[in-house]
Amino acid sequence: MSFQIHIADSDVRFPCAPDETLLDAALKAGIELPYSCRKGVCGNCAAAVRGAPVARGVANAEAVPDGQELLCQCRPLGDLTIAPGHWRRSEPDARKQLRVKVFRHTLAAPDVSVLQLRLPTGQRAKFRAGQYLQVRLPDGSRRAYSMANAPHESDALQLHVRHVPGGQFTQRLASLQAGDELDVELPFGQVAIDPAAPTPLVCVCGGTGFAPVKSLLDDLAKRRSTRPVVLVWGSRDRQGLYLHEQVARWQRSLPGLRFVAAVEDADDAAALQAFHGRVDAAITTLAIDAALADVYCCGAPPMVNAVKAVCLQQLGLAPERFHSDAFVPGPAA
Repeated sequence: MSFQIHIADSDVRFPCAPDETLLDAALKAGIELPYSCRKGVCGNCAAAVRGAPVARGVANAEAVPDGQELLCQCRPLGDLTIAPGHWRRSEPDARKQLRVKVFRHTLAAPDVSVLQLRLPTGQRAKFRAGQYLQVRLPDGSRRAYSMANAPHESDALQLHVRHVPGGQFTQRLASLQAGDELDVELPFGQVAIDPAAPTPLVCVCGGTGFAPVKSLLDDLAKRRSTRPVVLVWGSRDRQGLYLHEQVARWQRSLPGLRFVAAVEDADDAAALQAFHGRVDAAITTLAIDAALADVYCCGAPPMVNAVKAVCLQQLGLAPERFHSDAFVPGPAA
C-alpha cells in the first residue's frame, strides 16, 4: 500500500509508502526538492504539509519553521499535499556513479585536505556550480563533499575535506595517496545562481563551506560575469582561511568582488585587518540592500541558521532569496 503525495499548485503526484520519507519518495519519483543533510538538522527540506497527519522522525526544533515539516523526517499516514519552496523534475540520467583516482592529496591547513581526483578516460562530470557528490565507503555509508572546481573543469574533481576526529573518511585520508581509487556518485544539490543577474550576490561561508563558493566564483569568473559579489568567509583563526590567495585572483577577474574576512581570534583578525567576530555579525556591516540581494550560505548548521536569522529578521531578505547548504558530519540517511 502507498499514499498519494501532491505538490501544491501543480498536477504532479507521486506514491509514498508508509515506511518511506516524503523526501525519499520524491527523489525516487524523479522530483528534485531542496535538501542537504537528510538527518533533520539543517532544515533545507522544510515545507508546508497539508492533509493526513505524518509520522515524524528526529528533528532539530530550530530547523523547523512554524507550520512546516522536514520532508526528510516525515512518513505519511494518508494522502498529502506538500508545498516546497521550489522543486523541479530531475534530468534523466543526470546522476552518475564513477570510480575516480586520486591525482594529488595536499594539506591546505593542518585540518583540511585538498583532494584532486581524476575521472576515467573519456568520462566527464556534469554538474552545476555549488553542487556536491557523495563518496561511498567500504561499509556502504556515504559522505557528502562539495565540488570546489568549476563545472567547465569536467574531467577532474576537487574536494576540500575537513578532518573530523574519529571520522571514518578522515581515518582513510591519513593513508590516501596518488593512484588510490574512490567510488563517488554525483551530482546532488539544487543550488542555481544566475551569473547574469544584476542584483548583488552575497556568498557567506565558514571553514570548508568555502569549497562550493569557490566553484561558484570560479564559474562566474569563467563567464566574465559583472554581477556584484560580496564574499564573507568566516573562521576561528587565520588558518581557517586556507586558500586566502584565491581571493586575490578573483579580485582581478571579478571587478565587482568585495571580500570580508571574519575571524574570531582577536590577534589574527588584527593581523589580517579582518572583521573581528562571527560571519552573522559581519554581514550586518555590509550596507547592502538585502531586499535586492541573493544570499548563498554554506557551513555548519548553527552558522547557517544564525546567518539566515540575521538576513530574514534584521535585513529584510525575502526567504526565497536565501540559498544554503549545511555541512553535517557523518553518513547521510
